[in-house]
Amino acid sequence: MKETTNADTVLIDALFTAGAHFGFVKSRRHPSTKPYIFGVKNKIEIFDLEKTSDSLRTALEFVEELGSKNGKILFVSGKNEAKNAIMATAESINMPYVAGRFIGGTLTNFPEIRKRVEKLESWVSQKEKGELGKYTKKERLLIDREIDKLREFFFGLSVMKNLPQALFVVDSKKESIAVKEAQKIGIPVISLSGTDNNLNEVEYPIPGNDASRVSIEFFLKKIAESYKAGQMKVSTAPTV
Repeated sequence: MKETTNADTVLIDALFTAGAHFGFVKSRRHPSTKPYIFGVKNKIEIFDLEKTSDSLRTALEFVEELGSKNGKILFVSGKNEAKNAIMATAESINMPYVAGRFIGGTLTNFPEIRKRVEKLESWVSQKEKGELGKYTKKERLLIDREIDKLREFFFGLSVMKNLPQALFVVDSKKESIAVKEAQKIGIPVISLSGTDNNLNEVEYPIPGNDASRVSIEFFLKKIAESYKAGQMKVSTAPTV
């Protein structure tokens, strides 16, 4: 039996405070989450936070390693509870993100997606430089509409010049298209996964509350901290 350290206790307490232990009703449970469930309270299944903390540490070690190599992580979630946190976290470590609907082909047809991102960047650049004056009023209106549409779907992908080294999703069931695309081309997936998720579908599942803003923000903060820690290891490493 694993001995619980003070650091373990602190992490478990923080997980509890964030409400990371709440799952869903038993009828929604995916069989793969059963080993991570501690019990039931008010008909809601409760995660075993000791096991959640172990899974989180494993994921964070992977993220820290990515940080030490400046690897790219694509953050994805269309959940209303996660959108702001996804954007803020990704931007804090200069990572690409999709805070909304994941467009099919973002990973498996990346060259085409990259063209759309470059088109957005071109239109925005021309607008900022006042170069759209050569177009008619009607044409400028159509261009503005296209900019808005492209921005909605592709703005967060601007920093993704190449395929990422990892994918982070909130709720792998909801983001199944992104997960399947990552699997198809061999990109490892980290997922904050509720009790209705298939944990066997992802390389680094983090069983926890994926439906609460506070819980989601907690896990994303940990991911960002670990990535920065990895970067610090490189910047402070002695030169030979």
